[in-house]
Amino acid sequence: MSQLKNQSVDKQRKNMHQWIQAVKEALIPLSNVENAQFMKSYMRGQYAFYGIQSGPRRAALKHLFSKDQIPAIDELPDVIDELWKLPEREYQMVAVDLLIKLKTKLPVSMLQDLERWITTKSWWDTVDMLATHNVAGLFIRFPEETAACIERWRKSDNIWLRRTALLYQLKLKHNTDIELLFSIIRENQSDKEFFIQKAIGWVLREYSKTDSEAVIEFIEQQQIEGLAKREGLKWLEKHGQL
Repeated sequence: MSQLKNQSVDKQRKNMHQWIQAVKEALIPLSNVENAQFMKSYMRGQYAFYGIQSGPRRAALKHLFSKDQIPAIDELPDVIDELWKLPEREYQMVAVDLLIKLKTKLPVSMLQDLERWITTKSWWDTVDMLATHNVAGLFIRFPEETAACIERWRKSDNIWLRRTALLYQLKLKHNTDIELLFSIIRENQSDKEFFIQKAIGWVLREYSKTDSEAVIEFIEQQQIEGLAKREGLKWLEKHGQL
């Protein structure tokens, strides 16, 4: 039995991309059982963890993110898929870091891949980063193609695609398509899902730093209430602009 198990492990290693194998060899020695239990509890028991915080994780992998070590763009979908399938959540975070590192080089065809990753093992820790970095980056470079995806995602039954449609403009400031943003918020206003209401509040709060009057007027006219309103006005209240 032990021999069969060893053969299975050897086969997995042989089939694994060498970059991912190097990632595993760097991360496994940093495992911390106590941290892993806390992280799993914080994420509502959904994922296994090694218990490695983001700082030590990135430090341990810094050499693998160098120009001569990082995977080629054409390998990226397969590498990310492979990372996404591994049980420990740290691997999905490595995948997100890799996508962000290469965000200015991603082809528009990767919108389809991003949809798969947004809707697989979905939680705020991966979805929000993919939305505000990668979907946003593709929107800046390929606005028409990305807008077509957003048009479909905003009508999806999947809350994470709709959260992405709400959040991808989060960092665009004066380049925000405010009419589109307000329209998507209206569509989701009555959805009681926490992650939708939180996203509405977050994006309104962020845009209030750019145009406070537009946000205040929208919240009042649209009668935004509850969590979305509290989050949306938080920055303005803190800075005495209400």
